[in-house]
Amino acid sequence: MQRTAIAISAALLAACNQQARQNQAPSNAPEPAAPSKEAATAPAKPAQLSEPKGPIDPKSVEAAGQIVQSFGALIEQHRLAEAAKLWGNSAAATTFVRGLPHDVHLEIGDLGETEGAAGSIYTTMPVTFYGDKYRRKADVILRRVNDVPGSTEAQRRWHIERIEWKKTA
Repeated sequence: MQRTAIAISAALLAACNQQARQNQAPSNAPEPAAPSKEAATAPAKPAQLSEPKGPIDPKSVEAAGQIVQSFGALIEQHRLAEAAKLWGNSAAATTFVRGLPHDVHLEIGDLGETEGAAGSIYTTMPVTFYGDKYRRKADVILRRVNDVPGSTEAQRRWHIERIEWKKTA
């Protein structure tokens, strides 16, 4: 009788522990990877925007930050034509992305405040383009047109207006 009570108690305790683990993380959550030797010597991971808590307002500065993050991901994947589509001027975009080294990555800084000017809103995001033997800072200037009569849907979306290289000291 005592063995049966112990066995039932152990089974209930195991079931409670399993239920607690299931409540802590979703079942489709990936297992954390063990750090590799490369991770110990690799440069720091690029700063990324935090995960949104809900839908992002397409007019918000966070939506502008998502454009920069998408641009960085696309150039790292060598999907340069798609990266160029995130710009307002495709010719300037093509010229810019063709001038980047093949092993380029993008480290993203903090979002800037928005500024209004002549029916448009601008924001600037500092970034660092880097590779094995390459590191250069720049500012990504993003723009969207306010909801002014005659503006197109494309103009009312955030896009990269230009990227300005910072002077090296």
